Amino acid sequence: MLTLKNMSFKAGQELKITGKATSGTGFSINIGHSEDTVALHFNPRFGEHGDSQTIVCNSKKEGSWQSEQRESSFPFRVQEEFKITMEFNDKEFHIKLPSGHKMQFPNRFGDKKFKHIHVGGDVRIEGIKIQ
Repeated sequence: MLTLKNMSFKAGQELKITGKATSGTGFSINIGHSEDTVALHFNPRFGEHGDSQTIVCNSKKEGSWQSEQRESSFPFRVQEEFKITMEFNDKEFHIKLPSGHKMQFPNRFGDKKFKHIHVGGDVRIEGIKIQ
């Protein structure tokens, strides 16, 4: 588990995360203002919560999850390094997956800056860079 607080990830910047999934369950990357206010919950699921090889995205407002969005492209493999690039504007998040496939998720808050990044689950993070 890795939590970055009181940092600044602004619209137009790129967040690059490099890591390895350590088991066949899943992991998540949360970007927002706190644990209860998450603008982007990015959750590759190898096999958990009834999903298999699916990326689930969502947002959480004041502790309540909103409606999920699922992505069928699943370029993650256990113990294989991945690189994810995320950027956003006031309308949506743009996520570049390891395969080069791109996906979008709405910025439901419309915010231009986030200060909280949390990575959890069965993953080893090798690098995080904001530029």
